[in-house]
Amino acid sequence: MTTDTAGPPGAALPGHPPEGGPPLVELRGAGKSYGPLRALHGVDLAVHAGRVTCVLGDNGAGKSTLIKIVSGLHQHTEGEVLVDGGPVRFTTPREALDRGIAAVYQDLATVPLMPVWRNFFLGSELTKGPWPVRRLDIPRMKRTADEELRAMGIVLDDLEQPIGTLSGGQRQCVAIARAVHFGARVLILDEPTAALGVKQSGVVLKYIAAARDRGLGVIFITHNPHHAYLVGDHFSVLRLGTLELSAARSEVSVEELTDHMAGGTELAALEHELARVRGAGAGELRDAADRSGSVPPSGSVPPSRSASATPEGSS
Repeated sequence: MTTDTAGPPGAALPGHPPEGGPPLVELRGAGKSYGPLRALHGVDLAVHAGRVTCVLGDNGAGKSTLIKIVSGLHQHTEGEVLVDGGPVRFTTPREALDRGIAAVYQDLATVPLMPVWRNFFLGSELTKGPWPVRRLDIPRMKRTADEELRAMGIVLDDLEQPIGTLSGGQRQCVAIARAVHFGARVLILDEPTAALGVKQSGVVLKYIAAARDRGLGVIFITHNPHHAYLVGDHFSVLRLGTLELSAARSEVSVEELTDHMAGGTELAALEHELARVRGAGAGELRDAADRSGSVPPSGSVPPSRSASATPEGSS
């Protein structure tokens, strides 16, 4: 993976237009309640063409609920959702797809034993011949799948191989290319780098940047601030169903993003409490941990957390 895509801290990413014009999708004070339980409240979010909007938050922060509202799986119970400047209330995911909003979930909706080309057209197969004896147009599907994958920079030697034999990163990229081919203008990616290693996470981040550079509006759901900062243009941090931070790339550093993501105030209070219980100062605890190698130096992240984040449970 190359990291020069991100540019210097606070700089705008190259290769895509500056933010301007009406958003493709916008949430204004949106929320969702399940009876007396309020899962999401007062969330503002704008997704522009050629931009990556990162939505971060810990487990239970409301990320999954936000995905379901935008993708049409659930209806919002407060606020409003706008597409191309007009208010909408999707009742099914098909209605969202018809407006160019596609979600790629962690399970990718693929059949592991089917070939790559078949998964690419799963549910939307091309046919030929007269009715009622129409048959699958296999050569055209293979050719189209290969062309679309190559357009995204994905080169596979054999489209006949079962998609289950591809790496996790490659399967994510096929799902992204499939969504782009079928007309997605807004691409929602649900924790695409979760449970992936460093190299495969880099592959997925590269294709997120490729989708952005093709003019798509991307919603990147993650709880890894380092992955988000590599490709993100705008960052929204959810905490317990509310919006804690909404900032452009030029307004926040990766350290500040990590602090908001981790709950900096709570961590500081915990460190102070541990120091008081153990009878040592906070600085002494940190120095001792650094010497022992039990935790990384201040300001860094353990390789296992930087490379892959634990898959989100229920948000």
